[in-house]
Amino acid sequence: MKRIFLILSISAITALSFSMTSFAEGDAVKGLKVFKKCKACHTADEGGKNRVGPNLFGIVGKKAAQREGYKYSKAMIASGLTWDEATLDTYLTKPRALVKKTKMTFAGLKKDKQRADIIAYLKTLQ
Repeated sequence: MKRIFLILSISAITALSFSMTSFAEGDAVKGLKVFKKCKACHTADEGGKNRVGPNLFGIVGKKAAQREGYKYSKAMIASGLTWDEATLDTYLTKPRALVKKTKMTFAGLKKDKQRADIIAYLKTLQ
């Protein structure tokens, strides 16, 4: 009985720690600093221009490949993604792992905290 309780306790703690790491609340102010890595290709101002990548204002919660005036890859158009927190986290980790033929050449953000911060920043752009 003690062994089952121990196994269940360890499983619960492990699951909780993974969920806290993956979807921890980010810091939007720190996210703005991390976003500097994105500025070479993206703007984030309301009504801002598309560059090499699309403008990202209001992107959170939207369907992928919907920014008017931007020419998306066929893979992104066909992806069916919605830019919720979980999808953004996965995409920002390694974009080509989620959408193999995306036009985005950025390798990704390896640090969980940086991804959480940039997602928090993107959520403020409404």
